Amino acid sequence: MGILKTVPTPHQPPQNIDELLRIIAARDSEVALLKLMVDKLKLQLLRRVRSEFGTSSEQWSAQMPLIDGGETAMVTRAKAASAPAPANDPQIDRSLPAHLPRDVREHLPEISDTHQDTNGQSCGCTACGARLRKIGQDVSEQLEYVPAHFKVIRHVRPKLACVACHAIFQASAPSRPIARGLAGAGLLAHVLVSKYCDHLPLYRQSGIYARSGVELDRSTLAGWVDQAGQLLDPLVAALGRYTLAAAKIHADDTPVPVLQPGRGKTKTGRLWVYVRDDRPIGSSAPPSAWYQYTPDRKGEHPERHLKKYRGILQADAYGGWGKLYASGQITEAACWAHARRPWWDLYLSSGKDETSIAAQALRRIADLYAIERDIRGKPPDIRQAQRQARAGPLLQEMHVWLSQLVGRVSAKSELAKAIGYSLTRWQALTRYCQDGRIEMDNNAAERALRGVALGRGNYLFMGSDAGGEQAAAIYSLVQTAKLNGIDPEAYLREVLGRIADHPINRIDELLPWNLMRQSRQADQQRKAA
Repeated sequence: MGILKTVPTPHQPPQNIDELLRIIAARDSEVALLKLMVDKLKLQLLRRVRSEFGTSSEQWSAQMPLIDGGETAMVTRAKAASAPAPANDPQIDRSLPAHLPRDVREHLPEISDTHQDTNGQSCGCTACGARLRKIGQDVSEQLEYVPAHFKVIRHVRPKLACVACHAIFQASAPSRPIARGLAGAGLLAHVLVSKYCDHLPLYRQSGIYARSGVELDRSTLAGWVDQAGQLLDPLVAALGRYTLAAAKIHADDTPVPVLQPGRGKTKTGRLWVYVRDDRPIGSSAPPSAWYQYTPDRKGEHPERHLKKYRGILQADAYGGWGKLYASGQITEAACWAHARRPWWDLYLSSGKDETSIAAQALRRIADLYAIERDIRGKPPDIRQAQRQARAGPLLQEMHVWLSQLVGRVSAKSELAKAIGYSLTRWQALTRYCQDGRIEMDNNAAERALRGVALGRGNYLFMGSDAGGEQAAAIYSLVQTAKLNGIDPEAYLREVLGRIADHPINRIDELLPWNLMRQSRQADQQRKAA
């Protein structure tokens, strides 16, 4: 009787070696498939987390000790980095900001009434009654907070009549940011900055104001935001012209939920940002950020925004930029941060295996970034020379290495996708080596969208497409002020107090760097007088 060949069950062991080998092979295939599924799910989770919370966790420095000296070294360095600095560390400046007002309070010791001066005031030692003399003093400072408060400005315009001819004279009513509006420039600026810089929804602001005894409902605040946005439109347009006058700009976009009127549902709009920032090449030109809202992500929108632009566009791999590059009027510069991202995901999914291909790729990219740190702030010609001498050979080696990997990995694997992302964009990724004006990545634009992501998590959605356009306008002014080290609220207070009466043909005077320079000069003149 021959051996009965049946599919083995948990209770029926294999009958021969061939059967056992087939079972092992089948289970190995199943395990390999399951591992691929797990890796894929890990990558999907990482990408979901990144889309919701950003990329702040993509820090390679934390893993470098594993490469250099093992896990013990990493733990030691991590503890050293996280340990708080000693309270008496002389290298840390703990003085309070000099621009803050000082309220000086002098504390004198108790004195004896045994000895009195000529005015009859006690001035003696408590021990013997002798006169005291000052030999020095100890000064310490304490930071205090004065809560914000409302005030009412009453404008009084007396009517004057001539005693002879009875003609009547009266001063013109002072202009207001919003015609016949209740809100002053300071209050409007505070509402705008609270929402678009501090990410505080209008209904929360309404509750805060109510605690001070001022009832301002959400609809009133929304009306003020709408009218302020319309008032600032010419200034935002001027900011856009300034931004697109640069030889190189950064661009990116992010989704924003927008309420669909009458349906009670939201759709996905897009907020685009175009950033001018040449500080890394030592330029003194003020940086700027110009935002635009669109109801969808069609390529026609950036084509319209950049219709007249001529120069270098540094952006991600979004296909909508394609027609702009094809026109020959705009030069593509790709982003190494985006090229690095799939390698980072693979590195995490491998359990941070330092021998993996992903870890090798990350080390190569880290070497390129190390060169950029050395030349940051240098003129374009120096940056170009350094990149060609130092980064050029590294890029050539990396290209050969990636090309060799193509034939060794599955075409449908995540590893193949990471390799393909870099190789298909290699010319655009390496263009920064031939032009010192170009940055290695598009982080300038990504940083400009972080505030939008935080706001999106707080106020959940925009009320309409018009609300999206208003948000883009305010974001433009707030972010540009921040890029120039200017307090956004102080800037908007100044702008809103002037813009209603400002000549439209001189609108550039109200750009953040111009307006605040005027304000500083005026303050200096007042102090000198």
